[in-house]
Amino acid sequence: MNAPADLFSRDGVVRHDWTREELRALFDLPFSELLHRAQSVHRLHFDPREVQISTLLSIKTGGCPEDCAYCPQAAQYETGVQASKLMDIEAVLSDARAARDAGATRFCMGAAWRSPKDRDLDAVCEMVVGVKGLGLETCVTLGMLTGLQASRLKDAGLDFYNHNIDTSPEFYGEIISTRTYQDRLDTLDAVRNAGIHVCCGGIVGMGETREDRVGMIQVLATLPTHPESVPINALVQVKGTPVSLGQELDGIEFVRTVAVARLAMPRSMVRLSAGREKMSAEAQALCFLAGANSIFYGPKLLTTPNPATDTDTLLLDRLGMRPMPI
Repeated sequence: MNAPADLFSRDGVVRHDWTREELRALFDLPFSELLHRAQSVHRLHFDPREVQISTLLSIKTGGCPEDCAYCPQAAQYETGVQASKLMDIEAVLSDARAARDAGATRFCMGAAWRSPKDRDLDAVCEMVVGVKGLGLETCVTLGMLTGLQASRLKDAGLDFYNHNIDTSPEFYGEIISTRTYQDRLDTLDAVRNAGIHVCCGGIVGMGETREDRVGMIQVLATLPTHPESVPINALVQVKGTPVSLGQELDGIEFVRTVAVARLAMPRSMVRLSAGREKMSAEAQALCFLAGANSIFYGPKLLTTPNPATDTDTLLLDRLGMRPMPI
């Protein structure tokens, strides 16, 4: 496929008018050319030696009424994940201190809800205040939010809200039926209107096509304001979930997805999220070369495994990289 004549003349420019044709052309580039362009754009906006470090804690696990086909916390799937109550605030702060002392600069808290009840939001707001008091950036993911709930979180000092779109609009119905794509976009609007930074990305390797990866990135890159943080998750196959036997995504295709996200959203943090535990050091190095500059630090992401802290520290040392200051 021939790329549009002016596709590369605006490398590094923040745009909100990306077409699928343009994004397909990026995916279709020779691998070395794609990585060169992505790394060049990355260097325009970031120090390529720095990686932002976050830690993710499940503050309320399991029992979720949603039917997300990838999620072991959905109540309707037999995955071995037991439902729990919301954690005690002091226990959360203890984990936040440990994360800070291990080098994290952002502490993310996730609860397996469709949407939070007001009484639950009271406790989460206290957690946000406490984590901020430790000198950490704060992020939560709680499901769908109303505008009023988003404003309450903003008043508590919340820095980021995570709410992924997961995949393309076309493939979305194959993965989730209990909330619509527009529901997700409405929550993003509520978060943005409240003045909270947006963390929003998706999952690859669920059986989607490259066109679905194009569609997912186009939705993100044509939002009125790009998400400040864009997590790119590789599916962690959990027995009992409908996509536990899904296709294995080719590692080179995953790196291409990271590179296209970097080119389409040049000033966003692009985070290597779920799935790193099974990635080789070489694959992760290629992702950093493609413009990824954020990772989750710590042995677990909600309920799935993640590389040990020592493993990540060694990898960054080997690559001559360092944690990004807050």
